[in-house]
Amino acid sequence: MSFISRLSHLACMIGAVLMAATGAMLTYEVIARYFFIKPTIWAAELSQLCLVWGCLLAMAHLLTLRRHITVNAVTTLLPDAGQRLCAYIALIVVIVFSGIVAFWGFDIFYTSFERGRTTGSILNMPIWISEASVPVGFGLLTLQGVVELLRLKDVGSASLGATHE
Repeated sequence: MSFISRLSHLACMIGAVLMAATGAMLTYEVIARYFFIKPTIWAAELSQLCLVWGCLLAMAHLLTLRRHITVNAVTTLLPDAGQRLCAYIALIVVIVFSGIVAFWGFDIFYTSFERGRTTGSILNMPIWISEASVPVGFGLLTLQGVVELLRLKDVGSASLGATHE
């Protein structure tokens, strides 16, 4: 397993913890609001932050597991060489798209960081905390896409997604 793949796996584990934290915060908010009539000022915003970070951190590892959504109704009808070509093209598109999103996401994050933008909510958190998830998540997806592209020649199946329809 390459360093990038190990990093993707670690990021996914952190993402899973953040998803669990999201569930715990929202459960706490529902109980506090509806049973004790004492809503929190932090649960909604922090759970959204955890949700965004959790999803974007998991993307790269999910590519290694072939768990991204794919539409393969046509490609499964192709011979193995055609399926492999489609997988190469799809990975190149993922790499280019993710690289562009990471590049511009970094620009947005850095501008917010420099200007000191905040969420404008009751917590008034710095907005760059959530915006940093875009260059981090998509940057890792870009790197993992390159690893998967190089690994594709050694993999038995050329499919990039689930084989069930």
